[in-house]
Amino acid sequence: MAKKITLKTNVELGVVPTHIKFVGGLVPDENGLLPRDANGELIVLSEMKLLTKMSPVKIGSTQISVFPGVADEDTEEMINGLRGLDLAVHLILMVGGADPMNPADEDKVVEMLKSGLEVAKKYNIKEVASTSIEEWMQPGASPKTGADYDAAIAQNVKLHIRALNETNAIEAGIQHWHIEFLRGGEFQTFTNVAKCWDFIKAINAEMGSKFFKVVVDAAHCGDSDLSIPENEQKIAEIAASDEFSMFHASAKTTRGCLSTDDGWIGALLAAAAKTGKLETVFVELFHHNDVALEALRNLEPGHGADTTDGRSYNEVVADGLGDTAHRLNNLVARGFLS
Repeated sequence: MAKKITLKTNVELGVVPTHIKFVGGLVPDENGLLPRDANGELIVLSEMKLLTKMSPVKIGSTQISVFPGVADEDTEEMINGLRGLDLAVHLILMVGGADPMNPADEDKVVEMLKSGLEVAKKYNIKEVASTSIEEWMQPGASPKTGADYDAAIAQNVKLHIRALNETNAIEAGIQHWHIEFLRGGEFQTFTNVAKCWDFIKAINAEMGSKFFKVVVDAAHCGDSDLSIPENEQKIAEIAASDEFSMFHASAKTTRGCLSTDDGWIGALLAAAAKTGKLETVFVELFHHNDVALEALRNLEPGHGADTTDGRSYNEVVADGLGDTAHRLNNLVARGFLS
């Protein structure tokens, strides 16, 4: 058995459990019921139980996808079950089938966001996240520039503030909303950290606070049009404006074993640590043959590479947690992180 690792920083280390698959693991069926195993247990709970036992370092939290229309009793079972594993729960508010940049879709997007925010309120969840600034894999979409880009930001500002106001989310105790950009092809417009920050700056200026923050996902940074030094510079600038605190340790292109990431996680995690604003790190892997991600595999064949090297996906994630824990501890040892 591998030696246990003690985390030497107050940075929260967690998991985004996408490795259990969206279809068959996280996505509800047509009745709003979440997938269960042969014993009748929610798959997300049974898999996280295994992972917490296998991980060489204590897992502090999980960032879980919450879909509109999930049965209330399944949501309650999932969140209470994750907390029963001594995990802090963060939510990813899932939206789909509508374009946040299109005013005609505003009501649809707002209602989906409100659904997730209501779950966060009900269960006293302080930190939420989403990719809700653009529609995923939108057919025929092209990058917005100039006045169209400015209009897209303005529309996003309007609908996100509307979702907050119509749920009284801030008054209910939600502290931050973290926005994640996606790689080119998945998104067409908000495809790098600088463009995501354009939206964050605009909405925080409108609100007069730093409620919204940029998620720095090493995979999406690595698959963007900005180099490692350019990303490092932007991370420093975003953190200096107090609009960053969350990092995703995820491998570019494959989204699999962290050993496939070609240096991006190490470089950008160090840049994040040096800002003094890093609070949360999530290890995130995707299953290489998840039915829900077929379009992404068609976009980027490397996404379908099997990087398990004979391990189960929980073992691959556990290895990623161990690697990330050592990185964090050595950032402490080198004086870059407290």
